[in-house]
Amino acid sequence: MRQINWDGMSLDELWTLHEKIAETLAEKIADQRRTLEKRLRELTGRFRTRPLRRPYPRVLPKYCNPDRPSETWSGRGKQPRWLTAQLRSGKRIDDFLIAHKERDQRSR
Repeated sequence: MRQINWDGMSLDELWTLHEKIAETLAEKIADQRRTLEKRLRELTGRFRTRPLRRPYPRVLPKYCNPDRPSETWSGRGKQPRWLTAQLRSGKRIDDFLIAHKERDQRSR
């Protein structure tokens, strides 16, 4: 490699050289990044231990708290505290059905 006389170069020549170096570095870094990202995708796909979870459809609420209508329950999973307390006080789970309430209001 030949020696470059930095002191003999003008400011414009040095700035042009700087821009070329920065451009070359940016290209090489981008190329290396693409290579590494491709390799990472290959590795994560190969070592996936379990399959991705299938999307479940949205479940509409089935039961509603009469004291706070914003509190609802779809009937799946653990019963909410408000429903458990109401059931302990002697009410039936059918009393909290959302469709049941709408039917009663229409028949009046």
